[in-house]
Amino acid sequence: MPRSRSFAQVDVFSTAPYRGNPVAVVLDGTDLTDEEMRQLARWTNLSETTFVLPPTTAEADYRLRIFTPGGELPFAGHPTLGSARAWLDHGGTPRHADHIVQECGAGLVRVRRGDGVLSFAAPPRVRDGALDEEYVGEIVAAFGIERDRVLAHQWVDNGPGWAVVQLATAAEVLALEPDLSLIPTAMVGAIGAYPEGDAYDFELRTFAPGAGVAEDPVCGSMNAGVGQWLTATGAAPSAYRVSQGKRLGRAGTIEITADADGTLWVGGAATGYIHGTITL
Repeated sequence: MPRSRSFAQVDVFSTAPYRGNPVAVVLDGTDLTDEEMRQLARWTNLSETTFVLPPTTAEADYRLRIFTPGGELPFAGHPTLGSARAWLDHGGTPRHADHIVQECGAGLVRVRRGDGVLSFAAPPRVRDGALDEEYVGEIVAAFGIERDRVLAHQWVDNGPGWAVVQLATAAEVLALEPDLSLIPTAMVGAIGAYPEGDAYDFELRTFAPGAGVAEDPVCGSMNAGVGQWLTATGAAPSAYRVSQGKRLGRAGTIEITADADGTLWVGGAATGYIHGTITL
């Protein structure tokens, strides 16, 4: 029997209205089947649609399931922040005054509450290290660039399967016109630096044909894995700012902060613009 459930749509990683990355949040996912969740995610056609469920551990405030149009993810960044914002706006009360604990396929994820910003603690990477040269070759062919344009590359996978290549400049990243038909199962990004003195340190683009998303407007999970890599190697300072989404008409701002204990925080604005009910 269909029934109404609380629903929200939240814009994440931008202070400018409707310029970040939206996530659809069903605030009561109980009794929904996997297929019903997948079908709704295909219908919303957003990068991700999430479902809030009761936690299975006393340590968590809620459990989250995360779906792209192509299937379920164990973890994703902007849905984590957007779902936390929707849960709080809907009257959720965290067990801890300063942070929320989300349970998801990747385990327990802390979400810190700050001044107008939510930040999640990056989960451990399930795969790191350099990409094999054959895969780098496939990526540069799809990107339409020469191999020597890639300064560095790395697996930065915290669940979705992310890999990244580093180019010399933000302008090179913004100029990419990838042919994703050449890498149909890839989950890959490109990052490049802005000139010193710019408002941002890096531009990042995220391509996810493997999840049914050609280009994710602003991607928290990739920023998390990339941030762990860059700060650990000294290629980026312990605090830096990323721009993402310009080629899609968005204005994403991601704040990266690495604590002395090695915890990396990925933060940004999260604002609910749609609140109501959905019939499922």
